Amino acid sequence: MYLFTSESVSAGHPDKCADIIADSIVDTLLQRDPDAKVATEVFISGKHIIIGGEVKTKVAVNDAFYEEIAIKALKKIGYPEAGFERGETFFPDEAEVHVYVSTQSPDITMGVEKKDHEIGAGDQGMMFGYANTEREDYMPSAFSYAREIRDVLYAYALKHPETFGVDMKTQVVMDYETKDNFDHCMPQHIAKIIVAIAHNKAIAQKEVKRLVKKIITENVKFEVGHFDEKRIEFYINNTGRFVQHSPIADSGLTGRKVVCDTYGGYAPIGGGSQSSKDYTKVDRTALYAARWLAKHIVAAGLAKKALVQLSYVIAETRPSSVTVDTLHTGLTELKDEELSQIIAEKFTLTPRWITQKFGLDRPGQERFLYADIAAKGQIGYAEYPWEALDELDWFSTLKA
Repeated sequence: MYLFTSESVSAGHPDKCADIIADSIVDTLLQRDPDAKVATEVFISGKHIIIGGEVKTKVAVNDAFYEEIAIKALKKIGYPEAGFERGETFFPDEAEVHVYVSTQSPDITMGVEKKDHEIGAGDQGMMFGYANTEREDYMPSAFSYAREIRDVLYAYALKHPETFGVDMKTQVVMDYETKDNFDHCMPQHIAKIIVAIAHNKAIAQKEVKRLVKKIITENVKFEVGHFDEKRIEFYINNTGRFVQHSPIADSGLTGRKVVCDTYGGYAPIGGGSQSSKDYTKVDRTALYAARWLAKHIVAAGLAKKALVQLSYVIAETRPSSVTVDTLHTGLTELKDEELSQIIAEKFTLTPRWITQKFGLDRPGQERFLYADIAAKGQIGYAEYPWEALDELDWFSTLKA
């Protein structure tokens, strides 16, 4: 055996509740003021929601503005579910929202807003992009399966709130059988599936386990050979009961699920989370650009794996470094340092370039909402602009 494990959490997980509230603030402000600067943090525990941070905007905002966004976001997540009583789940209308939001420091603003319409990085930092050939979407397998299992269970919970709650975690253990298979992106089969899912107290654990397995088996599209129920160990609600859930059972904090938001442990994470931040913050923009680059490198056949690091200096526009690591899986004569230099010369990768390319200053229902991205994951879904392989022809020329 050679095992690798990744996990995922649903929109109803307390940490994700915090992320979704924070990104709902970003969505609302950017829709009303595309030049808004936003960096809010959310802490949620019991009935209390604390919103802090810094905002600079032309929009008139007050405590009621933030409170309305928070309550609306929690209701959209699915709280409260019909099958749960007070004390078992979160009731948004009972929430007590405390707002401690100040204005962004002018010392930061003067470094971000450039005279030539360019954007200086809103902070120093580094972010990573990653891709591999394990799947058609160039995402790692254990992580993607954990997310897909989460997605089908969450969809079921929204349709059947009398049965399941929206607070859940999933985990998949993939067996590569050998380290060589892992290195060469050849997953063999799933060894274990772990699920924690809130349930109505009247439903016996035997029925919970049966139903969870049925939902997974009938709705997740596994690659041939990856899912053999007879070979898989299932751990479903392993304590034996999961009725009390939501932020009343466990606190939630913005940015605490960055591994679940990105690559599930298959790659390094950067210096900060994406949620809560506007497009001038490279923690968000650089992650999207780095994933876009890494995906192109692998899709163009330059390597089986690609790890791209972008780093920035506060107030500077272009990255301070662009580094490509193909993790010893390169398929051309190009050295990693040569590929790094070629990419750095081809793409400016300034916050303005990234923002315009992916439309990061224009969140909306017709394109994407940051709150929806916070709920699902920051990368890996085909509908995200930074997943488009729109420069594949150019990257393919590097194979020659």
